[in-house]
Amino acid sequence: MRPSKLAAFQLTLFLAACVPAVQVDISSAAPVPASTPSNNKASLPTLYIASPVPSALRAEASKWDILPGDDPNSAAIILDLAQSAKPDSIWIYALVAPFPTVTDDISAGDLLDFWHGLGTGPFAGAPLWMTESTLAAFSIAWGRPAPGIVMTVSEDNLVDTVWAATPSWAIVPFEDLEPRLKVLSVDGNSPVRKDFNQSTYPLVLGFELNNSSFALPATNRDSSKMTIVMLTGVTALVRGTAAKMERYGLTYPGEDIRDILLASDILHINNEVPFYSLCDVPDPKKRELVFCSRVKYMELLKDIDTDVVELTGDHFADYGRQAMLETLQDYKDAGIPYYGGGANSEEARKPLLVEHNGNKIAFIGCDAKAAYATADETMPGNALCDYNYMREQIQKLRAQGYIVIATFQYEEYTTPKAPPAQMEKFRWQADSGANIVSGSQAHFAQVMEFHNGAFIHYGLGNLFFDQMGDTHGFDNIRQEFADSHVFYNGHYISTAIQTFMLMDYSRPRPMEPVERAKFLRYYFEQSGWMVSP
Repeated sequence: MRPSKLAAFQLTLFLAACVPAVQVDISSAAPVPASTPSNNKASLPTLYIASPVPSALRAEASKWDILPGDDPNSAAIILDLAQSAKPDSIWIYALVAPFPTVTDDISAGDLLDFWHGLGTGPFAGAPLWMTESTLAAFSIAWGRPAPGIVMTVSEDNLVDTVWAATPSWAIVPFEDLEPRLKVLSVDGNSPVRKDFNQSTYPLVLGFELNNSSFALPATNRDSSKMTIVMLTGVTALVRGTAAKMERYGLTYPGEDIRDILLASDILHINNEVPFYSLCDVPDPKKRELVFCSRVKYMELLKDIDTDVVELTGDHFADYGRQAMLETLQDYKDAGIPYYGGGANSEEARKPLLVEHNGNKIAFIGCDAKAAYATADETMPGNALCDYNYMREQIQKLRAQGYIVIATFQYEEYTTPKAPPAQMEKFRWQADSGANIVSGSQAHFAQVMEFHNGAFIHYGLGNLFFDQMGDTHGFDNIRQEFADSHVFYNGHYISTAIQTFMLMDYSRPRPMEPVERAKFLRYYFEQSGWMVSP
């Protein structure tokens, strides 16, 4: 981890009016007044919790040593939607849809129009799902919805119901997010992004107590408990890409996507080739698949603020022992930790452990191709896949409270589908307990799935590499995924898919809306999912 970013990793990042999270033991912060003996139930005050209160906030209040009451007129303490401009607790909600949804953003105006039965957008005619408490809350905030617009479901069944009803969407409290739900931004504003602006976000409600003897958690979304990890595909600063860097500048490949990459807290780069002091000036027409990068190209990785480098690629050994050792030293000098490769087999297969905002994250990776780059007891190289070892490590890391990201160098294919053997190997890691399993090897992007609670992406495609040709009449070889995984308070809660188009043999740019919609729809369909508009 780079020293410059290590300091930032320790900062508490607050949005305006956003402090502690929902998972706070408020019973210790708000004791029963000393004059009220906790063992004398008859003398305890009663607490009335109104129907709009979300279940997580209701559960926190239920910890207090107060008798529950069902009559607001006789209850000494009432928890309800706030009537004042300064509520005791600010609750963030999210607009969500099934993960295989093409739409990314809804305007606040369109959402309110839909609520009142006037919607004509992509979800016109689709049910808007929520729990009874959420419906009660927004019915007060926005007025009652038009008949037939909103459907209610229990909290436990909401995700399955939304998927089964595709196309559909829902409004859920932030604490109920999970990876099978895609978070839709509202007017470009999303609670799972670092630039979230609470003051302009319409899905915010306040709750308050009528008694100051007790305290509510200030919010259910505390930015100091959130971490965004971005995983990327193949980087190889060679051939045509390197030639463009020589001509236009060392940071040229990243200029169009730099801001997107910097929006992560931990940026993962899978750099497949060594940095070597004896590497020649690049030849964009080179046919031999033996690669190295000039040491000065490290400037690109620094410019995009790379935090973690994966070394599972079999091109790591293309220029031999000295080049690999130089590369490892270059990463150390730059303060960038690596995994999946190392100075020997012991170092190569060791998991990389990172802690950020209280989230414990483990990266573990290997090369499944049994290629010549494999490290041994004395030779640098990458980690050859030992699946029993991987399972043992993943289970141990999960037991220690780590969110585990397993990445692979696997065989390359020119089809979006993952063959059965690849699926078996990737699912093995998910069944072992990995939260995310990602294919780093693919030049041609591959499909996704949810398996046994894990998100599997079989191949992300390239990031910085010069392949520009069409394949099977579809431009997949230029089209790239980068996956932003969101962790909160020790849990994996969301994934946002970034999509890029490679330009000029070197420089990805964000896809245009029409390109992105076509790309997402194609890959969601190839993944076997019913696609929402």
